[in-house]
Amino acid sequence: MSKNLRTESVDEFFDAVLCLQNREECYRFFEDVCTVNELQAIAQRFEVAHLLRKNWTYVDIADKTGASTATISRVNRSLNYGNDGYDMVLERMPQ
Repeated sequence: MSKNLRTESVDEFFDAVLCLQNREECYRFFEDVCTVNELQAIAQRFEVAHLLRKNWTYVDIADKTGASTATISRVNRSLNYGNDGYDMVLERMPQ
């Protein structure tokens, strides 16, 4: 993670997220914090990561999610060279 990302305000934001107890609280909080487009973009990237880990092709992912190949490529780069955050969460999620 970038050193300039690790700030007191980001720590406080993550602590706030960790206080959320269920999906409804997530909706309430993130609808206040993010625009609809920002939240949909985050959700789209997470879906792309999930499909890449299932070995879907870029074309099939683009068709299903509407993500551009540039977005799919960026997510793929994070999966291969990032901090393993996507994999950590995907492994913890129920199938």
